[in-house]
Amino acid sequence: MLAYHNDSLIKAKLIAALEDHNAHDRLVKGQYWQNGKGCAIACTLHSFGEKNTANHSAYERLFGIPQVIARLEDLFFERLENRASRSWPLRFSNAIRPGADLTMIWPKFAVWLLTDELPRSFDKKKYSNIWGAIDKIADLYREHIETGNPIHKTAAYAATDAADAAYAAAYAADAAAAAADAAASAAAAAAAASAADAAYAAYAAYAAAHTADAAAHTADAASITRQSDKLIELLEAA
Repeated sequence: MLAYHNDSLIKAKLIAALEDHNAHDRLVKGQYWQNGKGCAIACTLHSFGEKNTANHSAYERLFGIPQVIARLEDLFFERLENRASRSWPLRFSNAIRPGADLTMIWPKFAVWLLTDELPRSFDKKKYSNIWGAIDKIADLYREHIETGNPIHKTAAYAATDAADAAYAAAYAADAAAAAADAAASAAAAAAAASAADAAYAAYAAYAAAHTADAAAHTADAASITRQSDKLIELLEAA
């Protein structure tokens, strides 16, 4: 699968559509296509005639972009501050070269997320049980990058363990209910990932680890900016 199916005209059409959406203030957070407006995914898919504008998997058929990368585009559009969010779909789409193989973007992003980004705010000694699960996931992604072998479903199970541990830690520390709820969501995401070769296990583990520390149960704005910048760096290098 090659980005934009190795066709620069597909990219040009998408860029023109996103510029039009931006100019007419149609990009909004929190909804798929509704009343002539929508999120990054919705505006992109609507421009290419898709009726189901919540179908991230359509990116593979329309643009040769893996579904997991589309989900990252969606995630950062929703979490970036408003000015950066508005320009994000164009920045994301422009970063991808027609003909690029994006297969290893997610594994590389996952390793960076777990080994470089997470330690900035996570107390490894305080939650050593969670860190062990996260290390296991990172090692599996490294193996995948080096060998091309499929990522084992144990990555998803390890992420579930990490989320469960974070959930318990949040309660033990008498953390806010919101932190506990976020950990439960991370566990659910990891469980779902087991059916898709652990595609989202690393992010679930990342979210769970943040949740374990009540002071950092959600990623701050600086962290989201770093993550989006890293994704662009990887896309441009592909």
